[in-house]
Amino acid sequence: MARQRGEPDYAGTVAATVPLRTGTGAGGAGPGGTGPGGTGTGPGGAARDAGRRDTARDGGRSTRDWDVLQRVVAARVAHAGRAELDIIDVGGGTGGFAVRFAGLGHNVTVVDPSPDALAAAQRRAAEQRVPLAAVQGDADGLDHLVGDEAADLVICHSVLEYVEDPAAALAAIASVLRPGGSVSVIAGNAVAAVLHSALSGRYDQAREILDGITGAAGSITADGRRRFTLAGLTALIEGAGLHAGDAYGVRVFAGLLSPADPDPGAVDALRALEDEAAAYPALRDIAAKLHVLAER
Repeated sequence: MARQRGEPDYAGTVAATVPLRTGTGAGGAGPGGTGPGGTGTGPGGAARDAGRRDTARDGGRSTRDWDVLQRVVAARVAHAGRAELDIIDVGGGTGGFAVRFAGLGHNVTVVDPSPDALAAAQRRAAEQRVPLAAVQGDADGLDHLVGDEAADLVICHSVLEYVEDPAAALAAIASVLRPGGSVSVIAGNAVAAVLHSALSGRYDQAREILDGITGAAGSITADGRRRFTLAGLTALIEGAGLHAGDAYGVRVFAGLLSPADPDPGAVDALRALEDEAAAYPALRDIAAKLHVLAER
């Protein structure tokens, strides 16, 4: 993964394919169609589009995800004694976090099933004149793509909602982490889905989600996305042999607001409130998404 001396200082592409496994996998025809970065036309495809819009809106409202990742990277740099880390953004799409970390001098690879998303990530990297490796593939084949113990940090944000087997995806992530390496997982919150459905008057849907939220595998809701409780997500992470650590909430209040953005004058206040509430357990547990850090 490390850039070799003499390579150009702009975006490059690494082509790769993932061996097909039994079943459809993250990029197959299971819930969501083509995986987190794909363009499926069924309910899962629409859910992915909505998820991307959520991500874009989150970026404008809160910088906590980025701040948390920067702290993780700083700690790993200090522990490893290396200024340049190997970072993999699985399901990284158009490279929002990946390009920023590449700009800080790290060796970054985006893995995504969508060639269009990878092309967009490369364009973004080229505009910033930073190197970025782009690999087409799915989360559960990550170990086949990059090899064992290849990464200091794996970013896995809004991916487990769409893969057919979250446990297989996390097992692959665990295998590519070096000892002491970290993974940042963000996934949809089943408790929030119950709350949001009830507040929207969809009471039968709320009960259906509530009935299915037990267990580490999460529950697939009416929009085709899988959601988790914090306990279930933690169990899933630890089942892959990782040690779960700090947990935060993402979009505690923003997820309850109407689709329209708030008054511009209130945006900063909302961002500050979200940042403060993210680590408060009672509020974290009803956030639209859960953010869990773990180490190998």
